[in-house]
Amino acid sequence: MLETDFLILLRNKMFKFETINNKKILKSNLLTKAEHFFTTRESAITPRDLPEKTGEYEKNLSFIADYLNIEKDNFIVPVQTHSANVHIARKGKKYPDTDALVLQDMDIAIILNFADCTPVILYDEKNNTGAIAHAGWRGTAASIVPKTLEFMNKEFLTESENITAIIGPAISMKHYQVDKDVFDKVSKTLYQQYNDYYIYDSLNDKYNIDLKTVNLHQLKELGVKRIDMCEYCTYDSIDVFFSYRREHGKTARHSAVLKLKEQ
Repeated sequence: MLETDFLILLRNKMFKFETINNKKILKSNLLTKAEHFFTTRESAITPRDLPEKTGEYEKNLSFIADYLNIEKDNFIVPVQTHSANVHIARKGKKYPDTDALVLQDMDIAIILNFADCTPVILYDEKNNTGAIAHAGWRGTAASIVPKTLEFMNKEFLTESENITAIIGPAISMKHYQVDKDVFDKVSKTLYQQYNDYYIYDSLNDKYNIDLKTVNLHQLKELGVKRIDMCEYCTYDSIDVFFSYRREHGKTARHSAVLKLKEQ
């Protein structure tokens, strides 16, 4: 695929809303060979800081399990700690301190949770394997998405040319301001210089950064060509998604979900 083709692809509106039990989920039309989606406020399954919602979200999880035709016990959900730790998801196993899971088993599904951080779904078409990575600023600065791809290459001989990457809803540059030390750590992950992922606020000596675009550049530099990047900002789209910053830390989580299909 030529660079011009890649740029045209990003301009297309590949994301679409569908429903599970009449509740919204978000998918990308770019990835059709694996079942994937992002839950919304309606279809949320992780109450996190809202324990009063647990019963409602358990029902949503049951509907999603039925939709994917798996048992609820076959959802693998790691304990996310903003690390750069990557593991293969296996039935019945627990994953503390893990922010990327790689999936090769068609009998299970993986779920990672978000509320402003960047979700990245990877799918290897040739080997029918996939992954979800949780890329907040710490994960992005630790190159969690490139490390996930390296892990997939080591374990399954995944090549970048066979990858479809879906960058999900996350906070936008407009609402994400950081100090220079964070900006420097994130910027050091890129081999080339770009000016489209940050704005310098000289008045406050801070930087507004777009983690979705940083992860986009990390993927491009690794040779991934098939990338769909969601336009939704979680801070602005509070009616659809959750925002840790806008809701002052007391919020549930939307989720990235991935299940493999028979090929």
